[in-house]
Amino acid sequence: MSKIRILANDGIDDTGKAMLEAAGFEVVTTHYKAEELEAELKNFDAITVRSATQVRKPLIDACPNLKVIGRGGVGMDNIDVTYAREKGLGVYNTPAASSRSVAELVTAHAFTLARQLHLANRAMPVTGNTEFAKLKKQCSEGNELLGKTIGIIGFGRIGQEVARIALGLGMNVIASDPFVKEAKIVITIPGAQQSLSVDIHTTDINTLLSQSDIITIHIPKADKPVIGKEELAILKKGVILINTARGGVFDEDALIEGLNSGQIGGAGIDVFVGEPTPRADILTHPRISLTPHVGGSTVEAQENVGRELAGLIIGHFSK
Repeated sequence: MSKIRILANDGIDDTGKAMLEAAGFEVVTTHYKAEELEAELKNFDAITVRSATQVRKPLIDACPNLKVIGRGGVGMDNIDVTYAREKGLGVYNTPAASSRSVAELVTAHAFTLARQLHLANRAMPVTGNTEFAKLKKQCSEGNELLGKTIGIIGFGRIGQEVARIALGLGMNVIASDPFVKEAKIVITIPGAQQSLSVDIHTTDINTLLSQSDIITIHIPKADKPVIGKEELAILKKGVILINTARGGVFDEDALIEGLNSGQIGGAGIDVFVGEPTPRADILTHPRISLTPHVGGSTVEAQENVGRELAGLIIGHFSK
């Protein structure tokens, strides 16, 4: 019997690759572009992807040997999940593996915008030796996160991890999620014999929008933006918005309008409508802190994703 062949088209951590190979699978990590993928995937039993590779109906139909699609990460917007499962394929993702990494990036953007670190890092290499005093004054007008209210839209694994960190920082937490009525957030102190448990009851979206100093969003791709021009008037003046979820959950035109008017004080953006070529006014706006879609991309998260994905694939083929 020939080996089960797995194409890790967007790569896989060495730990996950080793697990699969130890289980007797052949793992190929060559990345094939969209125009090459159909011809190559016919020779594999499974494919693993991140966010870059699209696995749509035509590709699934063209590859009758395909039995498993694995998504390293949370969202599966790039996969025709329902159709694949109707065809009998196993479709798996790793929703828990990168939650902490995404939550920490949210917190990093919050600190960056509150203390204007993005401005300092852009300006100091250019004018720091001639306008140091001016930059110091400008960057001394930041804020502390202690006592501020963070609103979390989407209160699943990532949203709850954001809440855990925020509570540890002394922030107030409000959340909105139509599918989660309440959640118990447990904060464990390493080395301590006790933990702190906080019950958070979710609220409606308009309450969250009107009361939050910082808003972060953690939902799958929506049919329309969650925050657009209509919502600008509801937001607290100077609010910080953070998007590490999907491009398009914020209306980018409304975002720029709100930033220019001062209604939005700053934005932390990790995902963009026009990836991999985001619009120029987003990339150059002085009130936006930027990262290149790296929310779940830490060393620890990649290892967790690889290990979890390998386990799911091994479990599928061992049934």
